[in-house]
Amino acid sequence: MPKKIIAGNWKMNKSHDEGTKLVSEITRLINGDVFSDIQIVIAPPFIHLYSIGKLIGTQTKISLGAQNCYSKSSGAYTGEVSAAMLKSVGVQYVILGHSERREHFKESNEFLKEKIDIVLEYDLKPIFCCGETLDQREKGSHIDFVCNQITGSLFHLSPEQFSNIVIAYEPIWAIGTGKNATSRQAQEMHKAIRGHIAQKFDSHIAESTTILYGGSCKPDNAKELFACPDVDGGLIGGASLNAKDFVEIVKSL
Repeated sequence: MPKKIIAGNWKMNKSHDEGTKLVSEITRLINGDVFSDIQIVIAPPFIHLYSIGKLIGTQTKISLGAQNCYSKSSGAYTGEVSAAMLKSVGVQYVILGHSERREHFKESNEFLKEKIDIVLEYDLKPIFCCGETLDQREKGSHIDFVCNQITGSLFHLSPEQFSNIVIAYEPIWAIGTGKNATSRQAQEMHKAIRGHIAQKFDSHIAESTTILYGGSCKPDNAKELFACPDVDGGLIGGASLNAKDFVEIVKSL
């Protein structure tokens, strides 16, 4: 069975004090066995990682995530952060290929392939984002487009390496727009992704791969989305900035 994960992507939000207050509130709200089978990942901006890692401590219910990293382990890359640096402050998961990175920073499938390799080299778990535009969906090319993103960045991996990959499907047209994919649309794409993985590797690897839904997931639609058989959790944006909303989404899973 795939691991159930709820990951909060704060993007470029929250001051240091606001971020530590938010995590303190999340940890206060999380209690009881209801969360025992769910991995929670919090991915704040880089400058918060050390402090929030200390707040999380050794508890196993919450893992520290980063929103990005560079494709090299060190060197003259001003302004970049390496996988080695992330690992040194307790990061366990790294979000790669978010549509905002692809759009604003022109990150290609080939460049993301290099990032995937360096993250795995340092024993971190990539959360690999993939998704289509509204135009691609309306043209009916959305499944092929998403599968090509996965092929281009992930299918060079060995089965053992691929077992460390988490995939996050994020319909670009639903990110920050208030729109979300219907449960039918989400299930269709998640099933297609799982089938694509099975064709490359095998059904066992496909069935054990965690595939998250990202795209305006909120407390009022999370339960319906998570009821889909191939949706294993969520990559949460705006709702992760509110402790109560974020924990309600965790409860929905």
